[in-house]
Amino acid sequence: MEVNVIGEALKFMVLGMGVVFIFLYVMILAVKVQAYLIGKYFPDKPPVVPVSAASTNVDEEKARVAAVIAAVTEFRKNKS
Repeated sequence: MEVNVIGEALKFMVLGMGVVFIFLYVMILAVKVQAYLIGKYFPDKPPVVPVSAASTNVDEEKARVAAVIAAVTEFRKNKS
């Protein structure tokens, strides 16, 4: 009689794990289909950068590079 109980427990375990596996597989498929449909009908638009903001970023970058070069030069001068 005890062997039947272990067999039943194994059957329920396999059944439960199978149901969970199938559910997760179907959920992954649904998310992939949803991502495909959203990407197809609602594509991401590239961000619009104003021309003046782009030139300001370049000027700021040049200022940062100049500041780093000046700091390194000053450090080397004071080191010796």
